[in-house]
Amino acid sequence: MDANPFLGVVFHWLGGLAAGSFYVPYKGVKKWSWETYWLVGGFFTWIICPWLLASAMTNDLVGVLKQQSGETLGWTYLFGALWGVGGLTFGLAVRYLGSSLGVGVALGFCAALGTLLPPLLKSVFPRIPTAETIAQIAATTPGKVTLAGVVICLLGIAIAALAGLTKEREMSAEAKQKAIAEFSFLKGILVATFAGVMSACMSFGITAGKPIGEASLAAGTNKIWTGLPTLVVVLLGGFTTNFIWCVFLNLKNRSGYEYLASHRRSENAGAKAGAEAASFSMAELQIPRLTNYGFAALAGVTWYFQFFFYTMGATQMGRYDFASWTLHMASIIIFSTIWGWILHEWKGSSRKAHLLIAGGIGTLILSTIVIGAGAGWNDLMAFIKSH
Repeated sequence: MDANPFLGVVFHWLGGLAAGSFYVPYKGVKKWSWETYWLVGGFFTWIICPWLLASAMTNDLVGVLKQQSGETLGWTYLFGALWGVGGLTFGLAVRYLGSSLGVGVALGFCAALGTLLPPLLKSVFPRIPTAETIAQIAATTPGKVTLAGVVICLLGIAIAALAGLTKEREMSAEAKQKAIAEFSFLKGILVATFAGVMSACMSFGITAGKPIGEASLAAGTNKIWTGLPTLVVVLLGGFTTNFIWCVFLNLKNRSGYEYLASHRRSENAGAKAGAEAASFSMAELQIPRLTNYGFAALAGVTWYFQFFFYTMGATQMGRYDFASWTLHMASIIIFSTIWGWILHEWKGSSRKAHLLIAGGIGTLILSTIVIGAGAGWNDLMAFIKSH
């Protein structure tokens, strides 16, 4: 199957929709600690979905993985584990900077590093499994157009971050203290930078796992599904990091019983020991286990599908698949912001803040169009000449 960059952009948009939407089902989880529902949903994201879909849609999954070198499996797994660290510290960026600014800064670094580092480093390390160096990409007209799209994307992320900063500056002191009790610009910028760098490791892990996809293609798998075996390895790395942290929190917060319990303990419900604990009735402490597992599973499956569609999109971008990460980040911000509007997170913001976020989203949409045009430049020119 030949590459189809415009179809690739659509797949990346679907991945961004999944990534921007996955947290919504978690809002339906009641009386579970964060570490409990995060780990339950994570099992679907990191273990169940990758193995289930890769087994169903690719040929000889186990055989393909067995024939890989220790270097390929090791780097793919390691980058997945580092990506897991980025996901965990991402929450700290939001804690110190607020949602809008924290997300904007972290995803900005994540997009820039995840997109540009592989082709930049290929000049120094030729064995990096990406098609071309940054110089080779910039030497052609399609490459220049694609790189221009990447720059436009980063500009759009910067505008979106400025919109978030404007929104937060407009908040009253009381509202800001309530929303960002531990606001610290310097600490937040440092943490957001670290989170962005670590989160970009997902891009590096998928790049390191390209030999897995090539082996799957050789085994007879349809090209569009060849990224799925790589996800089995890279998401196993992410599972390792998150599993260790969530179990640590289960032990520290004494919340491990929640997975099977029908009622929550009063101390986990926020009551102090002693007389205040009795103020909670059994009905108030009852855990809706079936509903919680359902919502957590839905969130986990939705989160996995961002990578499912990402790998599909990457197979369609041809020699410029390095831009896939930019498209992914842009799509996440677009759909996350749309959810923010739906959930009234921007209610009460000034006209300036609304114009900035609208301009940021418009710039991000433009970037996906430019990247798609660059990656499919030859087909686009042929279409224009024929019409």
